[in-house]
Amino acid sequence: MDISNNMKIKLEFSSTVYQQISQQLSVIDTFKGNWKAIEGQQSKYLKELRKIATIESIGSSTRIEGATLTDEEVEKLLKSVKITRLQSRDEQEVVGYYEALEIILESYADIALEERYLHQMHGILLKHSHKDQAHKGKYKNLSNQVVANYPDGTQRTIFITTEPHLTPGEMRGLIEWLNERLAKKDLHPLLITAAFVYEFLSIHPYQDGNGRLSRLLTSLLLMKQDYKFIQYVSFENVIETRKEGYYRALMEGQKNRGKEIERIDSWIMFFLECLIVLTQKLEAKYETYSKLKTVLNERQQAVLDFIKERKTAQVGEIGSQLRTYSRNTLKKDLVYLVKEGLLLKTGEGRGVRYHIKE
Repeated sequence: MDISNNMKIKLEFSSTVYQQISQQLSVIDTFKGNWKAIEGQQSKYLKELRKIATIESIGSSTRIEGATLTDEEVEKLLKSVKITRLQSRDEQEVVGYYEALEIILESYADIALEERYLHQMHGILLKHSHKDQAHKGKYKNLSNQVVANYPDGTQRTIFITTEPHLTPGEMRGLIEWLNERLAKKDLHPLLITAAFVYEFLSIHPYQDGNGRLSRLLTSLLLMKQDYKFIQYVSFENVIETRKEGYYRALMEGQKNRGKEIERIDSWIMFFLECLIVLTQKLEAKYETYSKLKTVLNERQQAVLDFIKERKTAQVGEIGSQLRTYSRNTLKKDLVYLVKEGLLLKTGEGRGVRYHIKE
C-alpha cells in the first residue's frame, strides 16, 4: 500500500469525530485571523512574548525527553553560555535546541521541506551533544523503540519503530506526501502537520533526538503555513503539561501500527486541543501585556522592569537605580502597582519587599 492511501485510511474519521475536529479547526483559524490584526500593530510586547516562549519551549521540549533544567536555569545558561564549557548532557541539549529553534523562527520561509534539510536540522540539534557526534544528521543504523520517560525515573516502551533498512524509503515517501498535500491544498494545513508529526514519530528515523526534532518540525510547519502566533507562546510547554495525554494519544494509533485498523483520530484531536489551549494562553498573556501598556506610565514601567529583572526589591534599591525620581513618588508607584495586581508586597516596615506577581 502506498503512503497516500495509507494516510487516507489513517485519517478516516467517524461523523462524530469529524464534527469535533471541524469545530477545533474553526476555533484555531478564528484566533489566527484575529491575531494577525494584533501582529500587524507591531506591539513592542511581541518581542518580549517571543523571548519568554523560546525559553519555555527549550526547557519543556528537553524535559519531555528526560532533561532536568528548569526554565530559569535554561535562561541563565543561554545568557552566559560558553560553548566549550557545555559539560552536562542537559546543557548540550538545551543549547542545540535553542540554535535549531532560532534558525526556524528566523528563516522558516527559506527552509525547504526536503530530506537534506531535516538532516541539517538534526545535526544542529545534536551539534553539542558529545555522545551523538557519530550519528547526527544521519538516519539510524540500529533498531530503536519509543520509550516514555516519567518524572519518577521509570520508562515504558510504547511501540517498535521502523527498521533501519526501511527508514530512508519511508521518510522519502512521507516527505513526498507532505509536499504533495501542501501543494494541492486538499487537506487542512493543521491536519497535514499533525499527520506528518505522527508518522515521523512512528518511523523514528534517527538514533536519538526524534522527539525534540518532531517538535521543532511542528513549529517549522506551522510557521510556513502562516500560523505564526505559535512563536509567541510555547507549544512544547503545553505538551509538557499534558505529557501523559501526549503519549496516550500516540499509543492509541501506534499500537495498531502496520495494520489496516490503524487510525490517528485520537492524536489529531489531542494535537488540535493543545493548539486551542495555546491560543487561550497567548490571548491571556497578551491581554496582561496590553493592560500594562494602557495603565502604566514610563516611570511605573521602569519600576516594574527593575523588579522583574531582580525578582524582588526594596524601596531603597529601586531609588538607587531610578535616581531621577523622588522616594515618595516611587512609593506611590509601588502602592499603585500592588493595587493593580502587578506586584506582591511582603514584610513590614524596613523589611518590606516587592515581587513580580505571576
